[in-house]
Amino acid sequence: MKINPLLSRYLIGNFLRMFFGITTGLLAIVYIFEVLELMRRAADHTDVGIGVVLKMGLYKLPEIGQLLLPFAVLFAAMACFWWLSKRHELTAMRAAGFSAWQFVAPLVFAAMAIGLVHIMLVNPLASSVVTKFQNMEAEYLGQHRKLITVSEQGLWLREADPSGEVIIHADKVQLTDWNLMGLMVLFFDENGDHTRRLDADSVTLQQGRWVFRNAIVRDPNAQPEKSDTFTLSTDLTLQDIQESFSDPDTISFWKLPGFIRNLANTGLETTPMEVYYQSLLSQPLLLAAMILLAATVSLRPPRFQRALIMVVSGVGAGFAVFFLSSFLKALGGSHQLPVILSAWSTSIIVMLGSITWLLNTEDG
Repeated sequence: MKINPLLSRYLIGNFLRMFFGITTGLLAIVYIFEVLELMRRAADHTDVGIGVVLKMGLYKLPEIGQLLLPFAVLFAAMACFWWLSKRHELTAMRAAGFSAWQFVAPLVFAAMAIGLVHIMLVNPLASSVVTKFQNMEAEYLGQHRKLITVSEQGLWLREADPSGEVIIHADKVQLTDWNLMGLMVLFFDENGDHTRRLDADSVTLQQGRWVFRNAIVRDPNAQPEKSDTFTLSTDLTLQDIQESFSDPDTISFWKLPGFIRNLANTGLETTPMEVYYQSLLSQPLLLAAMILLAATVSLRPPRFQRALIMVVSGVGAGFAVFFLSSFLKALGGSHQLPVILSAWSTSIIVMLGSITWLLNTEDG
């Protein structure tokens, strides 16, 4: 299949104009609704002005925008094919001897390029912006900050204490009963000054308290005290801890492999993060599949297609892909499907299905 360079540039130019226009429109709609929701949440916080709300709305956009990307590519390709068909340009291309594959292929390559730009450039920038949103959400709307971070040194947990703040560090985590091992606990007063330190072999969370075993409490003004068990009151529950791990959207694509290694070295569950990472890697293929999906509903000659039917078919297909992808990722995250299969299956299924349809309805 030979692709004409001039035709390719023309088709890609039309597609990119549609893509940027539709993406801007979708983000504008999302921004309006997000600002309205933030204003509702800020109604009880008199110190939160409209400027803060507008800025938070902007910081929230990248997170939602990444979810909308496949839809934007699908709708842009549909609009591009429909526009070319309406102006009888597709008919002219067919009459000139070009097959459907020759005017679909340039858009496939353009979509894959968009996917590469997304995972290599846009995602790292978006992750830092999402982090800013979460920090502002915690500062202005009272949303709890994440309690846990994971690094090469192990797991770190921060918790408020009646006298200040407590930071717990664990070398390893036993997932079966959430037993933390290799403990170091640092206590700080309200001024942020270090007051004492506790070292222990292990700790478990039991009904509103941490229970440390083989603990040594070190106070700057006293001799170290050894204790078989040492308890510390807490408002945390196991669910709070499990839900407070770093949001994947706050971690750059380039940092995900290292973060996954840190989780594994600490003994924490890595499968959901692995599924997320593989889904990012599959993004170029998914966007290429969305182009082929758009072609199945948009390449019919004008006399055979109706704009409303095309739009409804495209929207329905887009949501079907979204739900299939979410379902397979959920299966992967719960160990019911291999990670690779759960992350890549949607792209492969949509691509093969669309190619089969086009082979049966188009020439060549």
